[in-house]
Amino acid sequence: MKAYLLVNAALYAVFALWCTLKATNTATSLGYVALNNSGRSEYLVIYGGLQAGLAVMFFLLARNAAYHKLGILVSIGVYAPIVLYRLATIWTFSPVSPLTLYVGALETGLLIAAIWIAIRSGAFGR
Repeated sequence: MKAYLLVNAALYAVFALWCTLKATNTATSLGYVALNNSGRSEYLVIYGGLQAGLAVMFFLLARNAAYHKLGILVSIGVYAPIVLYRLATIWTFSPVSPLTLYVGALETGLLIAAIWIAIRSGAFGR
């Protein structure tokens, strides 16, 4: 469980830095054609700030074994709606960029892993 949570922390930290330092490139790769100043602000807040916050959250959950099961449940709570929205939007707006598909595959893999860990660890309760 700890390794899974640390992987999540690392992924979110990398994505937060990447999206912050290369905002124009990542925004364009994700399909944002043009951003005004409000759009740039929102993009950085969500793709930089929120992802940095998720990195910190997963890191803190990984540090203490007492929080590992909670971390797995939080992961499911975060990834389940993301994956549902991702699948619906890919279906609705296809074709989408390869980066969108790669990110969606990563999110789906993280959700499946979290569910598997939750079942194996009894995180859903016994």
